[in-house]
Amino acid sequence: MFAQIGAVLSGAPTERERTPVRRQSRAAGKCEGVFWKRTNRQEVRQIVLAARRYEIACREPGTRNGPLGGVAIEVLELFANLVDFRSGRLDPSIDFLMSKLRRSRDAIVRALKALRSHGFLDWLRRYVPTGNEGRGPQVQQTSNAYRLSLPARARQFLGRFGITPPLPDDHVHAEAERIAAIEAHRASLDIEERTLFDVGDNALGQALAKLGRSIKQRESARQTESQSGSLIDRGK
Repeated sequence: MFAQIGAVLSGAPTERERTPVRRQSRAAGKCEGVFWKRTNRQEVRQIVLAARRYEIACREPGTRNGPLGGVAIEVLELFANLVDFRSGRLDPSIDFLMSKLRRSRDAIVRALKALRSHGFLDWLRRYVPTGNEGRGPQVQQTSNAYRLSLPARARQFLGRFGITPPLPDDHVHAEAERIAAIEAHRASLDIEERTLFDVGDNALGQALAKLGRSIKQRESARQTESQSGSLIDRGK
């Protein structure tokens, strides 16, 4: 104990303290695979539109904001432009959101909590290694992994925008005729041509077609030998 006090008074470095992280935080790069989901522009637009209409429809008379608030709508609109459609990746930092929206940290945090409590957003807290040496886990908090979602209670406000319109009958009929014509053409091909048709005229297709041709030649040779043997037996 006296050695530690002496080290502090002399300016010598003491044992490195553990870097705290928030509860239920997970290691970045190891937790997002099952959390992020692939999406597309239409789904993201539906979420933003539903949030806007939800905000208006659920606003109490005489109040300026609804259950989400204007800043939450701004955050959601920004998220819609940041999300990676292919992977669903979405992990901007609070500082990034503050700089883009020019809102205070408290305003951003309140907006995120509102979006989460009403079902439009969810997130995972994450941490990353600090790279420092010392006893104990050397980690630090990093940006959350976010995921957009469309709550069922807000979907009703989409109306016709929330339903994928059915294909017209003429389109369905034309597509069925096209598929039937393709199948008829495929059935008319021999094994080599059919292989190139299915796989494509590429290296793999050529190799499979060559294999199919060899098999066909062997089968033909066997049939010829069998027929020759039958004729010989009859001659006897």
